[in-house]
Amino acid sequence: MTVKLGSAYDKEDDGDIIQKDRPTPRPKDAATLILVRRDQAQPRLLMGKRSGRHTFMPDKYVFPGGRVDTADGRVPSLSEFRRPVEKKLLHKTRRKPRAFGLTAIRETFEETGLIVGRASAFPGRPAHDWAKYASLGAAPCLKGLTFIGRAITPPYRPKRFDARFFMAEAEDVLIDERPPVDGAELHDLQWVTLDDAMALDLPNVTRFMIGEIGERLNQGDVDAVRPPFLRWTPSGHSRERI
Repeated sequence: MTVKLGSAYDKEDDGDIIQKDRPTPRPKDAATLILVRRDQAQPRLLMGKRSGRHTFMPDKYVFPGGRVDTADGRVPSLSEFRRPVEKKLLHKTRRKPRAFGLTAIRETFEETGLIVGRASAFPGRPAHDWAKYASLGAAPCLKGLTFIGRAITPPYRPKRFDARFFMAEAEDVLIDERPPVDGAELHDLQWVTLDDAMALDLPNVTRFMIGEIGERLNQGDVDAVRPPFLRWTPSGHSRERI
């Protein structure tokens, strides 16, 4: 499965209102986690539908994720990123890479109820946003997350994010087999094959990242493909591999 790099920045399909007459907002750091299940004939991804009340990508199917909180970078973890993953995350950023992975874990829990980590006493006193996670006898781990791409929302959007996309094997990183639970942020949560995912109403960047997942699954080595970095520059779209 191959998706053209440029398609991640098409102007018409992402569902939010384009407001070109306003000052360009600064992108906020964010992180997304793509969980992959391999317990059936074809790999499946966890996706949910965003509320129609959102101003950013309403009614679109996406992966769990959200904005980085200040406390995320200080949250203790039972394991850190593998060195190749950490090195790629350091590309053109001042924030500690671990913050992105921990945000992806926290947001997945908040939006789906699924716990990425290990059954263990939480290592230290949890920050406020991590208290419920910690109360369930879980501790985060980062070594099972692989960095697969980065994308900055174009400047003509009313909301902008500098998002890091991770993938992880569900059977390896989830603490148990509980089903995902719909919430205020995402509903219609479901495990879908890559082909079925492509048939959903998707933001273009999500469609592109599904293509990246497909490339890695075909390679059989999640580290074999260099993560793309999609962004705008004064000269137009920038598309590079980290």
